[in-house]
Amino acid sequence: MSNTNPPETATGDQQPSARAPEVPPHLRGRKRREGRSGGCLPWAVGFGVLLAIFLVWKFPSFKAQAELGSAYAARVGCSCRYVQGRSLDSCQTDFEPGMGMVSLSEDPATKTVTGSVPLLASRSARYAGASGCLISPAN
Repeated sequence: MSNTNPPETATGDQQPSARAPEVPPHLRGRKRREGRSGGCLPWAVGFGVLLAIFLVWKFPSFKAQAELGSAYAARVGCSCRYVQGRSLDSCQTDFEPGMGMVSLSEDPATKTVTGSVPLLASRSARYAGASGCLISPAN
């Protein structure tokens, strides 16, 4: 049997063939940081805290705009539906720009149209004959 590799001699004087990887000059002398405190976690937590502060600060303004928008939508939708006799779907085209979050629903038995902004506000307007549509008082 023949061996294609030359036989190695086992001597204790040989140096290992693989050397330790060389450290780049800009990293020499630095110690490795333990833990993850230097990553992006502090930035994410700081951003989350700032976002929470902003939302708490602006929430009354968002709520007031949602109340106003839902009342306006209910009044316009009620007039469109019961005064003009159009369908509720065509009434949503009468909204001002930026009112995409406001949705309309109706109760034909009481001739009431409700405008609502999800999770923030809901207002109703009722058809009152010759007086037109009247917005119901806020709860």
